[in-house]
Amino acid sequence: PMLNAVTVPDGVDEAKVRARLLSEHSIEIGSGLGPLAGKIWRIGLMGHTARAANVERVLSALAACIK
Repeated sequence: PMLNAVTVPDGVDEAKVRARLLSEHSIEIGSGLGPLAGKIWRIGLMGHTARAANVERVLSALAACIK
């Protein structure tokens, strides 16, 4: 899929995680829209970003920012 919806874990401030991803890792992901606002992240994986190394980088950075 070109866009993945990931559920925000309970107790996590999704906006703070997105801000840290951007400021600390230069990774930008989207927030949920409408009824999903604050409940999911939208992560795009197209072209170059779909390479295994980049997917691993996003997952690692996301894990670090959630802690």
